[in-house]
Amino acid sequence: MKLLKLKTIVYSIFVVAIFLTSCKEQTNTNSNTLAMANIPLNEEVPKKQLSQEFKDYWYNGTAEITSYKLEQARYGEMREGTAMMIYVTEPFLPDAQVKADNSNKSNIPVLKLNSTKNYITGIYPYSIMTSSFYPVHDNQHALKLSFSSQEWCGHVYAQLNNKDDFEIMSHSYFESEGDKQYHLDKAHLENEIWNKVRIDPSDLPTGEITMIPSLEFIRLTHKEFKAYKAITSLTEANGTKTYEINYPELERTLKINFEDKFPYLIESWTDTFHDGYGANKKILTSKATRINRITTPYWQQKSNKDLSLRDSLGL
Repeated sequence: MKLLKLKTIVYSIFVVAIFLTSCKEQTNTNSNTLAMANIPLNEEVPKKQLSQEFKDYWYNGTAEITSYKLEQARYGEMREGTAMMIYVTEPFLPDAQVKADNSNKSNIPVLKLNSTKNYITGIYPYSIMTSSFYPVHDNQHALKLSFSSQEWCGHVYAQLNNKDDFEIMSHSYFESEGDKQYHLDKAHLENEIWNKVRIDPSDLPTGEITMIPSLEFIRLTHKEFKAYKAITSLTEANGTKTYEINYPELERTLKINFEDKFPYLIESWTDTFHDGYGANKKILTSKATRINRITTPYWQQKSNKDLSLRDSLGL
């Protein structure tokens, strides 16, 4: 009997120990889960209501296409070329972060900007394109940015996705840059400013802030991909508003000039920075001035008979 009681006591202790251990493990798991759930994320601000004026302009089945005369600084010299801005609204999948093929209540309506630059450096050409996808309700950062540059030495590509933080991938033919993936804390994006101007310029960030420069500037000047201190301002004169971004560390100043009333058409911009390398390095100012603007469903106009539309854009 004594032996049986001893075995019973030992077994009871063993069961209690297992139970306590199991509870402890379960408690740890719950704690970790709760801790992960409590990680602060950048929450969306309330959606801005779209005016009828906005809907009539941006949801009429066309895109806005604007051509610009371009004077671009590259390798310490000024180059002549053309720039294009194509704005259009479209539905966007929040998880896959691509254009939605079908209507769904979870889609996010965005104002997309495809901007291009084409110019010649000596014997060979540059072709640059940047895309930014920004919510029309102006309630969070751009959902996605992408950039590519092609020239005879090779091409580079970069993409930023707005997830819990900014997820960035970059590919380059340069050994020092290569293929990279990393994360950045969220900050203002220079690339999204061009979309915000068209939606609600009164809500542009002003004062001393942190901002991630454009993907084009970072990649072509080989700067570190990060947020920099920026001093920003919004001024108005003679019916034109100017949004200025000054990066003290980069010694760069970008000015975007646009009409002071809806739809806030962008008329020109200047970008002043140190350009070139070695003895050719100097402060130069790139400029773009509007040539013409049309609104049209360009994706339907891919026949030879549509070539005349390029004449209307001065191309």
